[in-house]
Parts: sequence; C-alpha cells; structure tokens
Amino acid sequence: MKSLKVKILGLITIIVVTILVIAAFLSFRQNAELIRNLADHNTTVIIETIKSSVINAMRSGHSEEVRELFKKIRSSNFITDIRVVSESGVIINSAEEEEIGQMLPASDLKLIRKGTFPLKEYNSTKKVYDSYTRIMNTPDCYGCHPSTQSVLGIMEIELSLANLDALVAKERKTVTASTFIIICLIIITISLFLIHYVDRPIQQLISSMQKVEGGDFDCTTTISSSKEMSLLSDKFNRMVERLKGMVESAISHERELARAQEKLAHHREIHTMNHRLEDQLKEIENLNVSLEERIEEIEEANYKIADLAGELEDKNTNLEKAVTRLSTLYKVGLAINSTMESKPLFDLVVKTTMDTLEAQIGYIMLHDRQRNVLKVTTLLGHDTFSPEKGELEMKPSSVSAWVINNGKPRLITDIHETPEFDRMSAMGYERKTLICAPLKTKDETIGTITVVNKIDNSVFTNEDLDLLTTIAAQASIAIKNVQLYEEQQKTYMNTIHALVSAIEASDSYTRGHSERVTRYCMELAKKLDMPPERLKIIERAAVLHDIGKIGIDLSLLHKEGRLTPEDIRELQQHPVIGMKILEPIEFLSDVRLCIGQHHERFDGKGYPNNVSADQLLLESRMLAIADSFDAMTSDRPYRKALSLDVAIKELVDNAGTQFDPDLVQPFVEVLRSGKFSFAAISANDGTQEYGQPRVPICISAA
Repeated sequence: MKSLKVKILGLITIIVVTILVIAAFLSFRQNAELIRNLADHNTTVIIETIKSSVINAMRSGHSEEVRELFKKIRSSNFITDIRVVSESGVIINSAEEEEIGQMLPASDLKLIRKGTFPLKEYNSTKKVYDSYTRIMNTPDCYGCHPSTQSVLGIMEIELSLANLDALVAKERKTVTASTFIIICLIIITISLFLIHYVDRPIQQLISSMQKVEGGDFDCTTTISSSKEMSLLSDKFNRMVERLKGMVESAISHERELARAQEKLAHHREIHTMNHRLEDQLKEIENLNVSLEERIEEIEEANYKIADLAGELEDKNTNLEKAVTRLSTLYKVGLAINSTMESKPLFDLVVKTTMDTLEAQIGYIMLHDRQRNVLKVTTLLGHDTFSPEKGELEMKPSSVSAWVINNGKPRLITDIHETPEFDRMSAMGYERKTLICAPLKTKDETIGTITVVNKIDNSVFTNEDLDLLTTIAAQASIAIKNVQLYEEQQKTYMNTIHALVSAIEASDSYTRGHSERVTRYCMELAKKLDMPPERLKIIERAAVLHDIGKIGIDLSLLHKEGRLTPEDIRELQQHPVIGMKILEPIEFLSDVRLCIGQHHERFDGKGYPNNVSADQLLLESRMLAIADSFDAMTSDRPYRKALSLDVAIKELVDNAGTQFDPDLVQPFVEVLRSGKFSFAAISANDGTQEYGQPRVPICISAA
C-alpha cells in the first residue's frame, strides 16, 4: 500500500463506488414512489368509471347487471376484488355471489369506519391497493331508497400491484448491472491513465538515473506523455550532458597536467607550462562555477518536485475530507433506516455529527408550538443539564429560537461578533463558535440541531455549515417518521385499552383488575432490574392480558354458580382469542405471545397449550403470578376476597408447580414492601361462600 499509484486508485475507487451506490439507492426509492403515485392515479380513474357504471345500472333497477359488471371487472388480472358494502359492513353486491350478505373482515370494517372518503390504503403483504368510495343517494334513486338515506353503499376495489413490482425488480437488476459495469470501466480507465501518465515516465527516469550512477553518460530519456513529464525529461537530459562535459574536461586537464610534468625538465618550457597551468586553473575555476550553477539547477528541479508532491498531498487531504463527509451522511442515512426509537436515533445523529465536525458539544431541540417552548431531547458533551427535564424559553437571544423563527441555518464563527445572542448558554456552558440548522418537514420547522465549539479551538466554516444543513434535512425526515410511528402505537394502545376498560366496566367484580395487575407486574419487573424494552412488553401484556374475554359470553363471565366442565373449557379459550385479536398488530408480537401464555403453569399443566417451563417467557411467568394474586384478593360472585397473608401462602404453596419459584419470593417481597394497600378481610381462611368447599383460588383463577 506504499505505492502512490495504488493509493490514488483505491481512493478514487471508493469515492466512485460510494457515489454510484447512493445514486442507485435514491433511484430505487424514486421508482417505488412513482409506482405508488401511478397506482393512486389509476385507482381514482377506475373508481370513478366503475362507480358511474354502477350508478347507471342501479338507476334502471337492474342489480343483476351490477353483479355481471363486477364479474367482468373481476376477471381482469389488474383488479383482484370488487364489491359494494353497507355502512354497517354487510356485503350488498359482489363479483362472488357467495359473499353477498356476509360481513366484511374486522380489519376492513375498522378501516371504512374512519369516515374519510375516498379512502385508499396499500397492503404490502398482499401487494394490492385497496380503495373505498361512497355511492351517495340522489333524487333518481328515491324510488328504491328513502330520501333520508344519504349513503347507498360503499364500493371497495382491490387492485393488484404485482406487475408494477415486477417492472421495478427488473429495472433494479438493470441498474445494478449497469452500475457494476460503470465502476469496472472507471477503475480500468483510471488504472491505464496512472500507468501511462505517471508510473511509466517515473520508471523511465529511475532507470536513466541508475545508468548515470553506473557511469553511462550517453543515456537519454524521452517522455512525451504530458507537458510536465516532458519538461522534467529535458531537464534531466541537459543535466546529464553537462555532467558528461565536466567529467571529460576534468580528464583532459589531468592529462595535460601529466604532460606538463614531463616537460618540467626543460627550463624553457617551464615558464610556458606555468602560464598554461594558470589558464588551466582559471578554466577549472570556471568549470567549478558552472558545476555549482548546474547543482543549483538540480536543486531547483528538486524543489519543483517537492512542490508537486505537496500539491498532490493537499489534494489527497481534500479528498479525505470529502470522503469523511460522505461517510457521515452515509452513517446518518443508516441511522434513519435502522431504528424507529427516538432516543437512539437522536443520540446517533448527534454523536456522528460531533465526530465529523470535531465539536465539543452537540444537541437537538424540538419546538413545542402549543406552549412555545424548546425541549432539549439530546445533549452530548455537557453533563450539568438534564435533557429529560430540559425546557427553554423562545428568547430573542437564543440562537435556536432565531433559526426556528427564520427557518434557515445560522453560522457564528465568533460569538463576540454577534452581541444579539448570549455568550453563556441557558444550559450552562460558554459558546465561542457554533452552527445551528433547522429541522424542517415540508413548510414546518419542528426543531434544530446544533454543534458548539471546536475541539481544537478553531472556528466552524461554511463547509461545516453545508454539511450540518444536509444532515439536518435527513434527520428531519427520520424524526417526523419516529413521531408518526409513536403516535400510531399510542393510538393502537389507547383503542385496545378502551376495549379492556369496556370489558371490566360490565363487571363490578373485575373492574380495575388489569390496572392492578399492571402495577404488580411493573413493581416486580423493577425489582428484577429488567431493561426498558422488556418493561414496555410486560406493561402492555398486563394491560391487555384479558382482552380475549371480548369473545366470551357475558352471562358466563357473570355466572355465580359452580362452573360446568363446558363453561371452564370455554373460559380457557380467552388467551387464544386474545392472541387472534392482536395478531394484525405487528409491534405487539411479543405482547401477543405473553398473553397467550399467561395461564400456562410452571409444571406444564396449564392452558391452553400445556407449555413447559423452559418454553415460557419470563414476562408470562410474572403475569401468571400477578393475575392469580389479584384474583385471590378480589371479591368474586362465588367467594369473598382472601386476606393478604392467605393469598401469599397460596403463592408459596404452589411455587414450583403452578408458579416459577424464582419469581414468587421477589413478588412476596414487593407485596410486603408497603407499596400497595390491602383492605382487611375477615375471610382469612380462604373458604368460599355458598357452602361450597374451599378450592385453591390461585390454581383455578380465570
């Protein structure tokens, strides 16, 4: 790797490959977006056309024509399904006659009840594009439908995107192959260029120098590959010729001196020889002067070579900086695609930006428009300010406030030259030089990203400003996506939580059950020092563990007498029902499995699947203990609640059979820690009412 040729070739290859890969990736994304827009446009045109045909057929009262029209449309490979449903979800008309009168699937019914029409949704699993549009009641239809009915039905059309996806895949292969060929051609071209214009001329000069060192002054070199190399070759040839002349002259002088010594015996020739010797000495002095001039010329040539080497080194340095900046953008792009959690995303973006710009401090602020304050979400390089609690006012002397209000970045090379801004930050550090760039989505500025003070105490430049602005543009998209993702998760959880509350509201005996179980599980999880991501799973599982009771008959849930074997089998299906309800929600996959196992036993004799202990999730074993404990300490139709001591004894007695023995003891310690209050219960013997014999409550709890 010490070869200059290899270094230049390797560096240029890395830059070219990086640029082409980024260009290909952006091209793929643009093509995918084009397909979505094309599908949306085609769907709109097809819906309006089919809707017009359906309305005309309905006006004439020929519903059979509508069905035949649907069948013809259904026969097309482009349209995979078409039907008309009522607002309640009943299929009124369809290309498939057996569907008429049936209910829509729960997921489709939930979608059309959003109330926003026309409604379109892309299903990435089926590779289809679903669209819904209303068929409104008009005076022409008052003969068949009452005028008070504003909507006659909702038409659903499902379009296949398989052909478009195939085209995209084909184009992706073509672009990949083309990119590979271009990279190979560029590498070959650069290699040939370096060999012809750099390596070969230098090798010729080195070979000629070696001959001169061996005493061969007749060698010459001719290089015409470039103007600079040709000039260097001419200078070298001249230098060799002058050296050759000086050597021959020196040899000649030595011979003349030898002859002069032979003639010293003759007195008459001595005087002449003296004069000649003087002349010879003068010539030698002249030769020495000429030799010194030639040496100076050689030194000048060396200086020029050194200058060229310096210029080349400067260019290499600039290339390295460009590669570093491109690498930063690439890392930020990876961060955007690698996580949907806000904190890891913010930390990675700020850390990468600080490393590249060699900054001491970096942070991200988000703007709360309702309260008009700045929230510090991520702060690196300064420890005396807590981002979790940090809220700052939108003061005129705040750089972030100025950037948000003006919607453009701000570079401050020296804070003393901008007296309108505070030298001391509200977060407790001194600012010397800084860059602040807006985080924008469309026309809205949602916050800022800022780097403060250089590590080497230099100042930020316009190049640094351009890089931070580019990073901010990428980070803005990622932050908005994370916010939308978190809002979607919150909406899902609120909806499901409402369903659980509705179940418990119908039964005074189980009201608040999920909330209490959640508190028990969270305290146990904290005692076990579970990581934050597992805390979220156990919390959601505890809230939703009984959601499957939606599918159980209410009369059975409220039954006060002894349960029959058939009743017990039906009740034991609620974990399975709960898993089916949560199956469409991808981010609740771990929660779903935990809910399905919360009535399994440590000895493998639980329900619904008799799962053994080594296959049970830790969260499932925790939930089983908390659920059974709350069932024991709550009034039920068939018995009174147990006292705390009796319930704890039930847990300890069943440790190793029903419950995980490694979890029972920590849970008992949590219960006795005083974090929960339990009402005094007189039924401390744990017997049931109605004259029935006592049954181990924790084992039979539903």
